[in-house]
Amino acid sequence: MPASPPPAEFPRILVVGSGWHFLSGISYYTCRLSNALAERFPVGTILMRRLLPARLYPGRERVGHRLSDLTYTEGVRVFDGVDWWAVPSLFRAVRFLRRFRPDVLVLQWWTGAVLHSYLLLALAARRLGIRVIVEFHEVQDTGEARHQWAARYVRRCIRPLLNRTDGVVVHSRFDRAALDEAYGLGEVPAEVALHGPFDHHLPDRPVREPGDDVCRLLFFGTIRPYKGLEDLIAAFADLGPQYHLTVVGETWEGWTLPGGMIAGSPVRDRIEFVNRYVADAEVNEFFARADVVVLPYRRSSASGPLHIAMSHGLPVVVTAVGGLVEAAEQYSGTVFVPAGEPGELREGIVRAAGLAGRRHADPSSWERTVDAYARLLHRIGFPQGRSTDSDTSSNQTVPVLSPDFR
Repeated sequence: MPASPPPAEFPRILVVGSGWHFLSGISYYTCRLSNALAERFPVGTILMRRLLPARLYPGRERVGHRLSDLTYTEGVRVFDGVDWWAVPSLFRAVRFLRRFRPDVLVLQWWTGAVLHSYLLLALAARRLGIRVIVEFHEVQDTGEARHQWAARYVRRCIRPLLNRTDGVVVHSRFDRAALDEAYGLGEVPAEVALHGPFDHHLPDRPVREPGDDVCRLLFFGTIRPYKGLEDLIAAFADLGPQYHLTVVGETWEGWTLPGGMIAGSPVRDRIEFVNRYVADAEVNEFFARADVVVLPYRRSSASGPLHIAMSHGLPVVVTAVGGLVEAAEQYSGTVFVPAGEPGELREGIVRAAGLAGRRHADPSSWERTVDAYARLLHRIGFPQGRSTDSDTSSNQTVPVLSPDFR
């Protein structure tokens, strides 16, 4: 049965984030956050539909294909959506905003492609007396930041948005410090909202065959320079025949080095390479077949594959970089290793193999994420609603690097 509607005195929240047309981890996050907030507040959602010309998008071949099974709950009103060329979709979104009449506009920030749309939505919101919160998943996408014109555009044009921001949400203390260093938000109220679980990626049936003495490793996510997949390929070559590796991911930014290393690996016969973006049903299968998930990032702020792995209760080898330490430090299945060190990564995999065979409890929860939002809403003048988390230690006044949601 759907949850009872929250009391009318709680603030109305309008979340803006990635839609399903340009599918990414932020699409999943926007949906899960909206559904979680709707348990306590009246919620609407505006989806950014077409982020940029499809020919410029690394996953251009799958644009418009519905690969996700996740849906918004019945109580969340959804406008789908806003296109990068703005007319007429952005003006329709403003009309939706006016009709929904939220008390708070929550903007999911992950790419400069949405900046012009967010500026107009924030301007419209402030003229209506609506407070603005920005949830930062990163300072700027790493692929964008490599282009000077894109980095300069964001640095200059984000300031008018930040000047109209009443509060900020980040995923870790690390992100808060990085954001403050980049933009110097000063006294803007900020809250750390740890990433909620991605437990929608769970199988309907067990897939892993019992009694198999092979340890099956999984790398999952887009293949990009900061992901460190080449470190894993090098480390795997020194592991014995009792290990098998599956690499599942779509190549971005022309980063073909890992694929070339797989093709030339002396243990190529023990590596399965699925070089594409996979649908939800396949995600479930790959994780259900795995014994250990390996995420050898060179840098990162947050990781969707990490949270999928924890939802499955799998051991995970992850580099101690960025916000990943705070995300995984309470998880009993975590083995941390230094970044860029294939030898250390190999030893971490061996240690993690010893943790396989039992389900580890996922410490993350969407309730805690909503509690962080409730605290921030209270700090900017709204009722908190029902709180399930008494921890208020993250109430600080200031506050990222690239998140890997997939």
